[in-house]
Amino acid sequence: MKNFKFIISYDGSRYFGWERQPGRDTIQGKLEAVLTRMCGTDVQVIGAGRTDAGVHARAMAANAYMDTEKTPEEIRDYMNRYLPDDICVQEAKLAADRFHARYRAVGKLYTYTCYVGDTKPVFNRKYVTVLDYQPDLAAMQRAAEYLTGEHDYKSFCSNPQMKKSTVRIVDSIEIVRRKDYIYFNYHGTGFLQNMVRILTGTLLEVGQGKRTPESVRQTLEAKDRTQAGYTAPPQGLCLMRVDY
Repeated sequence: MKNFKFIISYDGSRYFGWERQPGRDTIQGKLEAVLTRMCGTDVQVIGAGRTDAGVHARAMAANAYMDTEKTPEEIRDYMNRYLPDDICVQEAKLAADRFHARYRAVGKLYTYTCYVGDTKPVFNRKYVTVLDYQPDLAAMQRAAEYLTGEHDYKSFCSNPQMKKSTVRIVDSIEIVRRKDYIYFNYHGTGFLQNMVRILTGTLLEVGQGKRTPESVRQTLEAKDRTQAGYTAPPQGLCLMRVDY
């Protein structure tokens, strides 16, 4: 058995997220179906994370153990031949036996994109969240400073029953505007369920004047999901990179 590492891009619009679900189209399910067909035996694909329904990825990392004589390039080409057009294997290569896409990851970069133009973003509509107001960029940037570092992000987790630690390290939150687009770039060691979308929703409420930048410190300390902002829609979120 050999361990293969993959870098995968996908448009998550029509999928029920990364994780395999019976009777539903998922990214993991599509990948496993193609590799199982190729190998003639069941293949499990391990992803670096579990993106939600409707969320995209430019470079999701994954790995799979397979008994095959095909080269990494042949595997990549086979997968791309049989995968739907909204999933693409950018890279396949042999990895160390102990490599695990999820547990070996040391960082992830997510970008959330909002559109604030006067006209509809016809060609980008599946990859942005359209705002009907102009958020205060400086206020959101001030609020983001309180949200970076090592904190308990329980207020920003959509799973109240989570038994494991909700402490995470967010190295940076960069908020920039380029023409009619506002980009929220989040880099951290790992993120909780819906965490990036809840952070974004909270920052957008600051940008709307519904919260003060300073109030997000109390939101963090509350460790209560009801104290944070709304969960921003999935289509604006994209996993850009996984670090090892």
